[in-house]
Amino acid sequence: MDTGTRGILLLIFFCSLWDSGQAQMKIPPETVQQWASVLSVQLRDITIKYSGSLLLQKKLKDVEPIVKIVELDGMDLVKDFSEDIERMLGSKMKSVKRLAESAEDADLYHDFNATMQFDYYNSMLINSGDEDGNFAPLGGDFPLEENEHFNQLLVNVQQSDIQVPTNVYNRDPNILNAIYNSEALNDVFINNFQKDPTLTWQYFGSSTGFFRIYPGIKWTPDANGVAAYDCRNRNWYIQAATSPKDIIIMVDISGSMKGLKMTIAKHTINTILDTLGENDFVNIIAYTDYVRYVEPCFRGTLVQADLDNREHFKTLVDGLHVKGEAKINKAMKEAFKVLNLTRSLGQGSMCNQAIMLITDGAMEDYEEVFKEFNWPDRRVRVFTYLIGREMTFAQNTKWIACNNKGYYTHISTLADVQENVMEYLHVLSRPMVINHDHDIIWTEAYMDTVLFTTKAQSLLLMTSVAMPVFSKKKETLSHGILLGVVGTDIPLLELMKLAPRYMLGVHGYAFLVTNNGYILAHPDLRPLYKDGRKLKPKPNYNSVDLAEVEWEDTDELLRTAMVRGETGRMSLNVRASLDKAKRPLFLVNDYFYTSISETPFSFGMVLTKGHGQYMVMGNVSVEEGLHDLMSPDLSISSEWTYCELDIDPHHRKYSQLQAATRYLLGKEPDLECDERLLQQTLFDAVVTAPLEAYWNALMLNEPDGVMEGVETAFLGTRSGLTRLFRYAGLETRIAKKFLTPSDKDNLFTVDHFPLWYRLAVENPPGKFYYYSVNDKGTTFVVATTAVTMSSGGRTAMVGAIGVQMSLNFLEKLFWAIAKQPSDTDCLNVEGVCPLSCESIDLNCFLIDNNGFILLSKERSEVGKFLGEVDGSVMASLIKMGMYKKISLFDYQAMCRSGHHHANAARPLLSPFYGLVTLLRWILSNALVFLLDLNFCGLWHSDYVVDAHKQKKLEAQQPCDTAYPGFLYDDSIREANSLIKCGRCQKMFVVQYVPESNLVLVVTQADCDCSRQYGAILLEPKEIKYNATVKCNRMKSQKVRRRPESCHAYHPKESTKECGGAAEHRLSTRLFSASLALSLVIWRGT
Repeated sequence: MDTGTRGILLLIFFCSLWDSGQAQMKIPPETVQQWASVLSVQLRDITIKYSGSLLLQKKLKDVEPIVKIVELDGMDLVKDFSEDIERMLGSKMKSVKRLAESAEDADLYHDFNATMQFDYYNSMLINSGDEDGNFAPLGGDFPLEENEHFNQLLVNVQQSDIQVPTNVYNRDPNILNAIYNSEALNDVFINNFQKDPTLTWQYFGSSTGFFRIYPGIKWTPDANGVAAYDCRNRNWYIQAATSPKDIIIMVDISGSMKGLKMTIAKHTINTILDTLGENDFVNIIAYTDYVRYVEPCFRGTLVQADLDNREHFKTLVDGLHVKGEAKINKAMKEAFKVLNLTRSLGQGSMCNQAIMLITDGAMEDYEEVFKEFNWPDRRVRVFTYLIGREMTFAQNTKWIACNNKGYYTHISTLADVQENVMEYLHVLSRPMVINHDHDIIWTEAYMDTVLFTTKAQSLLLMTSVAMPVFSKKKETLSHGILLGVVGTDIPLLELMKLAPRYMLGVHGYAFLVTNNGYILAHPDLRPLYKDGRKLKPKPNYNSVDLAEVEWEDTDELLRTAMVRGETGRMSLNVRASLDKAKRPLFLVNDYFYTSISETPFSFGMVLTKGHGQYMVMGNVSVEEGLHDLMSPDLSISSEWTYCELDIDPHHRKYSQLQAATRYLLGKEPDLECDERLLQQTLFDAVVTAPLEAYWNALMLNEPDGVMEGVETAFLGTRSGLTRLFRYAGLETRIAKKFLTPSDKDNLFTVDHFPLWYRLAVENPPGKFYYYSVNDKGTTFVVATTAVTMSSGGRTAMVGAIGVQMSLNFLEKLFWAIAKQPSDTDCLNVEGVCPLSCESIDLNCFLIDNNGFILLSKERSEVGKFLGEVDGSVMASLIKMGMYKKISLFDYQAMCRSGHHHANAARPLLSPFYGLVTLLRWILSNALVFLLDLNFCGLWHSDYVVDAHKQKKLEAQQPCDTAYPGFLYDDSIREANSLIKCGRCQKMFVVQYVPESNLVLVVTQADCDCSRQYGAILLEPKEIKYNATVKCNRMKSQKVRRRPESCHAYHPKESTKECGGAAEHRLSTRLFSASLALSLVIWRGT
């Protein structure tokens, strides 16, 4: 045999070996089908037995003849709920009006005393003293007690106290006289609280800078001992003090503005931006010998001064550089043209208009500009800020302000900025003050994290109602003196409780929006994000548009109607999601909406077809119901309002169940309770009472005891009632947290029904829904099903019932089923026989209707999406149509930007951006700063906060994301196929598990397809917008409803007081705190 022949024979031999080694495995579909069938029967028997679902359904069937199923009228409900909200908010407005009247009367009869000596309770100094027990000046003994109504904070409900910012001298005669006057508010605070015990914080913010708060508290300074909180910077103060405004900020960036001047100018711009709100409009022009918009995208227009746009402007301003020679005329003409165009088009605020000129001098002849654009009407006010120590051009700069109904200030240090910027608010408030128009304002949602930095209150969304306080003295009438602003906070949670969850149903909800279309309250509003281990407010948490939450409203019909304050209804087909957005579902939502009188808010509510529109109305005697209501296995939602506990302080000690029981027993007849909800709860208690005996009997009478691993039986009803029974003790129970008070996802809360309840109602009654839960490394399984009641041709969802099991239990059950014994008759079986999921040649998965793994050989894969573990099989199932991809969107996401964040700071339409390093900033500005001896300038917390915020923004910032979800199409019950993967083919068989939401997947294990098929991940992907789209999104002006009142002009307004040199007093305490903070910042950089 020659060499060539031998080679051919060897090749044939090895090929035959290859073919035999790669013989295609065949998995018999009929075997997998049998496993699925047996698993279905055993799962169903176990879940029915240990949950008691058939018993509950039978009991409901028995009482069907004596119940009514009513169809809820959404328009009637929205009217009733909105009237309740109006009454609640109306009582808060009355409290604020009483405060305003008292404050004005106290000022009217007070003569200013320049030498006044007056001691008051300073909230920073109360209860503090020296080693000898002597109280600090302005301190003193100020009793504080924990108060449940104020989130367990230490408060004094008999007295208010005073907070004074570190930059305000607390012994200034103006401060002392104003504090003395405001003492009259103490009695009003207390009387208000007695009339309306649901009131929270009441306060008075003085135009001199102090803040009087009731009840009195101990104010905690920041880590540097600085009290940075200035009430005049708060939105409630600014909105109450002025009408809406259009502002153009003109900043001189010529060469003469270099060094400290530019630093001061930037801080001045940021401080002005901080005084603007969502009812205001703004733009910024930087000028030298040419006009430059800091954001080219916004050229020739004004944009809404919402949080996003203000922060964007701040970032751009930080990158400004000086060069060239200043020419004010071109910039001034451009500013007037933009303001005039805005007004002529009916855009912007349609109220106040102003130009803020920030410069170190004005040399040109600018009178002709004012003659052309502003005189004689002077509809645009001009405020001027002279930057630096030089006074050469002070007269010119002042002339501009005084001849255009504005105000001139001189800012020579960073410490001067805050007080001088605030002056423009007082000027804009003059027409309102002279006219004595007490407009009540309502703020957007906010978290006052400054006020309570360590308590849960800091994370509580609220709105504030506020009213300005004027001087009524005739001799100063034309000056329009604003004394301050009074207000109170309303937790939005309390408003939402006025639309009871039980009336809205399992997927129903209520929400509030502002006149600008921003969310005030909504169960899908997510104001917090996780930064490491800490939860923090998102930068744009209070400017989330309704269209970003109700994103299926693509034409914004719902948003437009609500913003305009209309009353009506509409339906939408929506994609929703459950279980941390993992499980998509399709709903048909009926929306009902109306406006809230005397507020800028609109109220909306949703009833979901098939779940919320029908409600069971049962009737039992109080005696019968009370007996069952007091069962030890029963509880009701602690977050729902069965009885109002805040009206009488003595009732606050009761839980909702205790209060309801005492009311029904007649022990607390003065309690205000929801009669309909109590009646429904009593009915549910009676109907579900047999389950308690049933579960106990199972526990006691099982010959071999309850199957090991079956841990908890539970049920819940629309009335917020829960029954649970623990088959396993705490020591042996795997799911120790399940259905405990800390397990919010599985309880009835203000925002949602339990997760197991929401999942159950998506399946036909009697069909169990199975899903896995991973709670910090502890994995268990929950099975749940819906129970219904029919009457008069209507079917209503009554509740859900289920059982919780350990993963071990389900694994033992499954592996025992998914294998054929060695003596199996394989004669007529085509394929591998006997077949076993324990074989190394097979991978077996039990997955749910959303593609998540319930069981696998590898425990680490339980809870993961199948596409992440085996992309080839999941891709095939998607291609077959067995699982359908659902596109979902998140317009409240936070994305990591990493080093790319620097690019986000550049103007949207600018092709170039010069990045200035932190080191350069420190060396240049800090050196000039030290030479100027401006140690006190850095006291202001904004510098610390902004620097800190910038670092955090580099980690995460708001973004839009898209992410997929998957849903099983139950019309396809089985499938099998081969996947070509290079040199091998992977066989898989898929079989639906009857009477469940589960699918059994059996695949060939020895064919690796990872090179040909990547993993299918559910991770959200950021939606990238190009510069043009970004620009259009930021400057687009959506439909909004302007505030009803505008005070821009009054003929009696005196314009003679138009500013002068700034005066500042620097106390030793202020200087020490400022110096310390400056050193901290210096070292930190």
